[in-house]
Order: sequence, then structure tokens, then C-alpha cells
Amino acid sequence: MDKIDKALRKLLPAERKEIKNIILLINTGKYSQLDLKKLKGYDDIFRVRHRRWRIIFKIDRENIKILSLEKRNDNTYKF
Repeated sequence: MDKIDKALRKLLPAERKEIKNIILLINTGKYSQLDLKKLKGYDDIFRVRHRRWRIIFKIDRENIKILSLEKRNDNTYKF
């Protein structure tokens, strides 16, 4: 089990459904519906903000990899 699956298991069912829908939008490339921002210092790493949750992902030549799914805190953007 990777850390993304582990984080999803800790969520309430309603939150889990919302986050899974956001991940689906990320994978299909429909970024216009999301609160998306490129991270400073990186050309290929982005974050999506949803309430208190942050989904950090990387885009490599048409491949998308979810790096982190965390609650917002001081250590969220350190990886």
C-alpha cells in the first residue's frame, strides 16, 4: 500500500469521494475546474487545493504522478 492509498483510507467517505473525483480530473487533464497552482522553484510540480487538503502532483511528458495527499500544515510542501 502506498502513502496515497493510506491517506485516502483515513478520510471520511464523503471526503474520500471528493478527493477521488479531483484525482480523476487531474488524470484526465481537466485542470480548469480545479484550484491549481504551480509550486515555486519547480516547472513540473503542481498543487490542487481542496478545503484543508492539498494534492501535490508532477507532470512528466503526459505522465501524471501523485506525489502527496496531505492536510495543509507547515510541512505540506516539503518533499
